[in-house]
Amino acid sequence: MKPIKLISGVMTVGFWTLMSRILGFAREIMILGFIGPGPVMDAFVAAFRLPNMFRRFFAEGAFNAAFVPMFSKKIEGDENPLGFARDAMSGLAFVLAILTGLALICMPALVYATAGGLATDERFDITIGFGRIVFPYIFFISLAALFSGMLNASGRFAAAAAAPVLLNIFAIIAMSVGAFVGGEVIYWLVWTIPFAGIAQLAIVWIAADRAGMRLRPSRPRWTPEMKMLVVTAVPAALAGGVMQINLLVGQWVASSYDMAISWLYSADRLYQLPLGVVGIAVGIVLLPDLSRRLKAQDNTGGREAFSRAGELSLALTIPSAVALMVIPLPLVSVLFERGETLRSDSQAIAIAVAIYGLGLPAFVLQKVLQPLFFARHDTKSPFRYALWAMAINAVLAFGLAPIIGWFAPAIATTAAGWTMVAMLAYGARGLGEVARFDSRFYARLWRICAASVAMAAVLWACHLLLTPWLYADYIRYFALLALIALGSVTYGIAGQMIGAFSLSELRGIVRRRK
Repeated sequence: MKPIKLISGVMTVGFWTLMSRILGFAREIMILGFIGPGPVMDAFVAAFRLPNMFRRFFAEGAFNAAFVPMFSKKIEGDENPLGFARDAMSGLAFVLAILTGLALICMPALVYATAGGLATDERFDITIGFGRIVFPYIFFISLAALFSGMLNASGRFAAAAAAPVLLNIFAIIAMSVGAFVGGEVIYWLVWTIPFAGIAQLAIVWIAADRAGMRLRPSRPRWTPEMKMLVVTAVPAALAGGVMQINLLVGQWVASSYDMAISWLYSADRLYQLPLGVVGIAVGIVLLPDLSRRLKAQDNTGGREAFSRAGELSLALTIPSAVALMVIPLPLVSVLFERGETLRSDSQAIAIAVAIYGLGLPAFVLQKVLQPLFFARHDTKSPFRYALWAMAINAVLAFGLAPIIGWFAPAIATTAAGWTMVAMLAYGARGLGEVARFDSRFYARLWRICAASVAMAAVLWACHLLLTPWLYADYIRYFALLALIALGSVTYGIAGQMIGAFSLSELRGIVRRRK
């Protein structure tokens, strides 16, 4: 077996994801500056969430959870992987075409089902119009996810990881042109989204062609392999559906409060940076690696990959979570507060950022633990756990909203995330030694936490000292950079001194990649 290089793969995916998130920040900064929290932004967020919801449901969630392990094992066993992928692509395209047509017809019902609070004012009709423009994005991005899965399974991560950058590039250019010519920036933005989907599909399709994995559309066929794919995907789809229901519950609750959808969306964008760079990158690389190792009965290598993935994830995630909880307002103020976004908006967004920060390690650990099940074609267990997480999310979101208001969904999301991690960890106990973190993981975990505490103390003290500059025009950018640099240096020095990680190991990884 030619193993997938786990750390190298994570670094590749992480780099491109970081680029996407940075450009995503630029996109959100422009949206908040040109449009700002209010009815139009609420409508855009609710509309754009529809294709993203179904994308995660059909492509990145259910479909990839079933497709990637099967495709990886066919590569390992030389069992006509391209024929399997061609049939999967044709079937997925057929389903997506039907879904897109139905959604365009039933858009009013979809909007009401996902954000009922909008039905009482002008936001409802605006959301319907935006939704019909952006929904076809799901067709192109879901097919792009299939080609990305093929590339990832063969150990080629760069093109698939780089493709999402195009959406942000297209959006930034469109809004810039719209503002320059004096048009309605929001319409330039929404009309750009489906074209960005076409570009994302093109880049991974071409990359797969160049890698020797040439696929062309064909008539959908119902074969035993497709039956197995569907049987495996349905529980994963249900599990993905449960997670999307959690998001919709939060949106439904938030839609009853003015600007709450915009505030929660902006906070979500901020905590998604470390989640995307670390958690999603680890999950993308770990799933095909574990699948191929299990096929080759390499349990020792599988446990090593799983443990190092968990160690790397927490070494990067825990300090990020601490920063989001300790200095949320400076982060939000510097990144988002300009144009139509006011100080009151920053203060509201910062509350949600701190709450999401508390759940960040849980969201990342889910990406580490789920491949243990998906690599064995077990999608039913994560579905059962997701049902419990959904119930907790709904009870807390609806139950706390009358008491604490609009940020109840953030608390519910964080609690549901930790519930899901606890159940995944408990369920993985029966999967053997490969599903258990090794002693090195636990030895370094407490050191990572200790280094993060030291960083938190420095961040808080420096925040108090730099407060006059953190909220002043122009100089606030440099003040925030100084604050982040001091925190990062503290974490690096403390972590190296107490053995949370080894810089020499990192240098070795970098040299091996070269």
